[in-house]
Amino acid sequence: MTNLLFPGRHHLLTNFQLSYLTLVTQGDIAQLRDVEGKPLRNQGSIDNILWAVTSANHSNTRRNPLPAYRRVVAIEEMGTQLDANSFTYLIDDIGSSKRFAEYVIKKIAVDSQGRFDLTPQNTVVASSTPEVFEQYIKLGFQILPVELKDRSARTFSPDPPWMVMDKCIDSGLRGEDWRTQTDFVSQVARATQRLYRRYDIGELILRLHRSPILTVDGDLTETRDYNTYVRAFDHGSKRKYELVRELIKPGRIVDIGCCTGALLGELTRDPGFRESDFYGIEIARPLFAECLHRKEQGIFGSENVFFYQQNIAERPVFADHTVNTFTTFALTHEIESYSSREALRRFIGLLHQQLAINGRWVNVDVVGPRNRLERILMQLNRRDGRNEDYERSFSSREQLKDYLDGLSTYARFKRFSIDFRQDEGYTLPFQELEIDGKNYIELTMQDACEFMSKKDYSDNWISEMHETFCFWDFQEWQQALTEAGFRISTSSYEFTNPWIVENRLAGKVNLFRHSDKGIEPVPYPVTNMVLVAEK
Repeated sequence: MTNLLFPGRHHLLTNFQLSYLTLVTQGDIAQLRDVEGKPLRNQGSIDNILWAVTSANHSNTRRNPLPAYRRVVAIEEMGTQLDANSFTYLIDDIGSSKRFAEYVIKKIAVDSQGRFDLTPQNTVVASSTPEVFEQYIKLGFQILPVELKDRSARTFSPDPPWMVMDKCIDSGLRGEDWRTQTDFVSQVARATQRLYRRYDIGELILRLHRSPILTVDGDLTETRDYNTYVRAFDHGSKRKYELVRELIKPGRIVDIGCCTGALLGELTRDPGFRESDFYGIEIARPLFAECLHRKEQGIFGSENVFFYQQNIAERPVFADHTVNTFTTFALTHEIESYSSREALRRFIGLLHQQLAINGRWVNVDVVGPRNRLERILMQLNRRDGRNEDYERSFSSREQLKDYLDGLSTYARFKRFSIDFRQDEGYTLPFQELEIDGKNYIELTMQDACEFMSKKDYSDNWISEMHETFCFWDFQEWQQALTEAGFRISTSSYEFTNPWIVENRLAGKVNLFRHSDKGIEPVPYPVTNMVLVAEK
């Protein structure tokens, strides 16, 4: 018995794959040549094709748009057109690993209950991707090259599936109908075409590629440590619940940017919301996966809890006038930071559109100071760490964190002035002054607040440097929401977080301004807001 292992993400099957597999399964495979040009050691025919569907736990991202069960539908249909038996096995993503080929083989052995123990003696591997098949070569397997034409030059004939997909996407983004696109019609296998048309998958893929806010793997940023992020949200869930509990209207309650669903967990255990339905919207793939995991564990106090991985800043998720309460925590500044002001205004309009009459949006986030453009003086502690050597680069987040933790508050500002929004083209203007023998940094109140709000996030420094917190003050926020059709509830307020003042600012940063009397101290400005908007 000879097996053909065919690993791949298999989001799109091609006519060439069908003809190639037909050829491979209809004759004596000893007549075929492997990727090195050598005849195959195995004799006879291919009896079984083992489709290893990789990244099976990923979906709704640019790299992996289709969930595994959709991919399997097309594979099973194509399998009926081949002489060999087709078997499909789902392989979860385990990150970049030099032992991934080993993992695939072991996973198939377990999932097949020992039926398929794949060895170089009973299996050949079909793959055109060098990064994939090199691992199998090291294990002793021979490789059928499929679309690979020249291994050293890495050229293909015809296009492999990922190239076909890219061409279809490029045409779709230029406005061509994906259903009639030339490559889709001529190169994509019937099984995939039928699947895409039935479930409008082409539009899903184009929507994912139009999104400017996500990475190819469905994350906001490649530099965020989600473990730290999750711990912070879980730790603060009860505090957040107590902050907004009286502001939430029962009915359809939607938490956007729900992280791991911790706030929803608190709400589901509140008898006052026992008749409500709860929805968590999370754009980041790792966090969405954790939401589903926690739901499986039964940690929520209601069975009516639903999670969706969607970019609600781009299009509505719910029908118009159907949501009683939207909640957002530390979300709106990320839309501004990672997308644009236009995207933020569109998001505000979409929430208004989906809210029921008298429905509420409770937005808890950072906020800019009222006098954000005023130039002020900032005095920084120079004795709580090193004052030099603040420009070094590190390859790992852990090394950078240890390095930043050793800097004084002053030196950390000097590093901040280099890193903050650098990739976005921002240059932070400041001036160092000495007045009456004391050292100050002169800058806008807005930039001072940006520094004060981020200076202690050494574990996620690179990610934080992309984010702006203080682009609108509380009045500007209210104006933007009023322009979108909201009325502002009297329950709204801004505040200075006392914990931040006591633990992060006192003894580290002092603020002053020029006045007729000379240099006078300035109170720490507001840091956060609870903005309640009603339709």
